Amino acid sequence: MAATIGVTKIVDELGEEVMKNFFNFLNVCPHPDGDGKLKYLEQVRNLALPDRSSLHIDYEDMERYIKETSETLAADYYRVMPYLVRAVRRYYEETFENELKKEITLDIKNYPTQWDMRKLRADKVGGLGIITGQVVRTHPVHPELVAGTFRCLECQTVNYNITQQYKYTLPTVCRNPVCSNRSRFSLDIRNSKFIDFQKIRIQEMQDELPRGAIPRTVEVILRAECVDLVQPGDRVKVTGTPIVVPDVGQLAVPGARAETSNKHRQTEASHLEGVRGLKALGVRDLTYRMAFLACHIESASPGLDGAHVNRENREVTIEDLKKEMTPAEIEKVMEMGNDPRIYDHLLDSMFPTIYGSEEVKKGILLMLFGGVGKQTKEGTHLRGDINVCIVGDPSTAKSQLLRQVTDFVSRAVYTSGKASTAAGLTAAVVKDEESHEFVIEAGALMLADNGVCCIDEFDKMDYKDQVAIHEAMEQQTISITKAGVKATLNARTSILAAANPINGRYDKSKSLRQNITLSAPIMSRFDLFFVLIDDCDENADVEVARRIVDLHRDRLAEEHRTYSLSEVRKYITFARQYKPRLDREAKRLLVDEYVRMRRTDANATTKSAWRFTVRQLESMIRLAEAKARLHCRDWVTAQNVQEAARLIEKSIVHVEQADLEIDEGIHDYNREDGLEEHGNPEISEGADAPMDVQPADGQAPPQKFTLTYEAYHNIATAIIAYLKNEEEKIDVGLDGENRKSDVVRWFMQKFEPHVTADEFIVKTDRLNKILNHMAKVDHVIMFIQQGTIGAEAADGDQQGPAEDNPIIIVHPNYHYTDDQ
Repeated sequence: MAATIGVTKIVDELGEEVMKNFFNFLNVCPHPDGDGKLKYLEQVRNLALPDRSSLHIDYEDMERYIKETSETLAADYYRVMPYLVRAVRRYYEETFENELKKEITLDIKNYPTQWDMRKLRADKVGGLGIITGQVVRTHPVHPELVAGTFRCLECQTVNYNITQQYKYTLPTVCRNPVCSNRSRFSLDIRNSKFIDFQKIRIQEMQDELPRGAIPRTVEVILRAECVDLVQPGDRVKVTGTPIVVPDVGQLAVPGARAETSNKHRQTEASHLEGVRGLKALGVRDLTYRMAFLACHIESASPGLDGAHVNRENREVTIEDLKKEMTPAEIEKVMEMGNDPRIYDHLLDSMFPTIYGSEEVKKGILLMLFGGVGKQTKEGTHLRGDINVCIVGDPSTAKSQLLRQVTDFVSRAVYTSGKASTAAGLTAAVVKDEESHEFVIEAGALMLADNGVCCIDEFDKMDYKDQVAIHEAMEQQTISITKAGVKATLNARTSILAAANPINGRYDKSKSLRQNITLSAPIMSRFDLFFVLIDDCDENADVEVARRIVDLHRDRLAEEHRTYSLSEVRKYITFARQYKPRLDREAKRLLVDEYVRMRRTDANATTKSAWRFTVRQLESMIRLAEAKARLHCRDWVTAQNVQEAARLIEKSIVHVEQADLEIDEGIHDYNREDGLEEHGNPEISEGADAPMDVQPADGQAPPQKFTLTYEAYHNIATAIIAYLKNEEEKIDVGLDGENRKSDVVRWFMQKFEPHVTADEFIVKTDRLNKILNHMAKVDHVIMFIQQGTIGAEAADGDQQGPAEDNPIIIVHPNYHYTDDQ
């Protein structure tokens, strides 16, 4: 029998002292209610429950009662943490006279020292600190073996509590002195100790990133109750310690294979090479990497500090928010809610350096408040987030508006369309370097969940990349089916996009769809679509120049804020908790506005920027709810609906039109490539609609002439009203058919009664061309030649052949109402 060699166990005196002090701390720390109870007694009792495995300790309590131990914990956290856990286990067993068999951990909160992620160095390894960042990748939760029980397969001796270090670790030798087994062991799962384990990756926040630097990422290890608390996109504050983890692939021994990293992945011939590095000297090629072992994790923007807070775990009410606020904050929020000019004051406070574009600012402000998301009984999700697109000339402050929103909203992501791919916008499926499992890495829309995703240069995105965000904009989800991973992820975000026209400048002679490269499906998903045109206006140019010069000189614009940005953030967070409902008057007005806009959209005399559909009705509802939230109201009123309808009309219905060129060649005009439809302003039949043209003395009438859009619209509306009136007379048998010459004669007698003979010839010729334009281009009237539908020959009053004097009727598809 081999002689047993005794090994003297080294006692860590510092650890033993810390364990003793912490045990006494648990016995003396009083409850804040002052009822004589111990603060942590109930928490320790709950450690026996199946779903509890962490004791939550407030670091401020340790500083108050055991200051020396708290300082030791801050300096040597990784060293003394096992002794703190042993103190908790001993306290439980002595207090409740029962054995705590499962593995437990310590959760330390309210630690004051915060580290910059970029400055994590070797001197901080093992110490306690806080890092903040944004979660970009999460791994699934796995059970981790922390203390294994192994049975020897040769002598059946049980080896207890084999600590696992970085990998699956077998006993070095069987504890039976007569057995020399070193490799043949089996794991006894029932007597081993496991704990929940999850790995996440966090990245530096954009506002902390030095200019021109690449964001740093750190892998964070979560255990016990810290797992599965965060999702990609969350901004988190992690308390823990940096640790150095070796490449476990180089520590593999026979019978205990470990996964290697991509850099050291074994090839088919690698086993022939032996050990890497200086083989002759027996030096292994080891690499180390920094990781962060967390003991506490929480949101980095809790309470009222952010405009959008992720609170899906529980339903938050106004009363819950008031409990988190100080009396001064409550008073300030109530004062802002009662401000009659809160709409304008919020605009001044958020965009003090940007002059003009008031309607765009209002749309963005309502986007921050958002509508009310709803879930139908059938499970259909109705989004409440508002999407806004800004199209305009260069130097109209589009990117500046996006930057202001990015800096203001706590959970906003800024990206450029040309530099973004479909996977970068939605989500990517990547393979983990160590475990070789496929995991989901969040894209911009996932990172902006419950926030705002600002996309600049939206028009320069590839079409396949634009298609990737269709689902996210309407259903607010991202569906992925790649590499065996099938998932539906949340993308509950508002999208604020900026785009330039095709040729760099907006061409008023073309429609909106001809000025941008966006497809019709993606355009319809925007609630507001603003057009900014850089026109030459002396007064506006002077104001813009003064504002820019003042900003560059002494930044006086900062003094124009009515409320500070912090107050605006708190107010928006407070107002977003309201769930306003439509009152009876608002419902009626919504229906009336929708019918009116649909009727106007169907009027083909005008050039519509876009079709008004049910999506725009839902947009109107969301904007009205956002306006009610802005005033902290529980009901959506008619005034809110009127403001929502006005914004929609300003953004997508009324785009300023250029002058029309009307000539004889209009019959060759291709309507698909020509003028689009546009909403028709109301005009009565008796409105003055003169053709403001002057003939040239001694010259023939021109073959082509230019007419303002407003004048053309007035003339066309008056003629349609006359034709409708005459058709009603024909239906009751009071009159005969309407010829082209009859319409010209009526118009000249009604609107141009006092003209000279030369002027009469010119204006009559131009009126005939306008009628041709209405028939061949806008398709609001129809010419019926003799014999086409069995028409009779013209009477003696007809001027010219019947082919030049057709019957005129209003097009059957044209929708006319009396208020036009």
